[in-house]
Amino acid sequence: MIDTRTHGVIDYGTGLLLIVAPYLFGFATGGVEQWLPQVIGVAIILMSLLTRYELSISKMIPLKVHLGIDIAAGILLAVSPWLFGFADIIWWPHLLVGLMEIVVAAMTRREPEPEARHRS
Repeated sequence: MIDTRTHGVIDYGTGLLLIVAPYLFGFATGGVEQWLPQVIGVAIILMSLLTRYELSISKMIPLKVHLGIDIAAGILLAVSPWLFGFADIIWWPHLLVGLMEIVVAAMTRREPEPEARHRS
């Protein structure tokens, strides 16, 4: 199981990766293959700032809701090259990060550690 603090670190890193990936991997074309991961990356960071866990600034979103959204975003990202028809341009970052999002969300504890809840 992944603890909630580690999940938070992964969230912020994944959000940043999704924002810069089009430039790092050469698919900054202005199309859906670029903006979809960037929008999901920004959403991950914003949601993380609002989730009830240790690395949040405003604990508004229940962790279980956050994890459900992570899984939905992971599914969308993973299938997006074929769903939106850009698999001939790029597909592997979308698929890999999407699957990672699903696995990390599925493996994360549903509650922060008791001592972490008091500190956050």
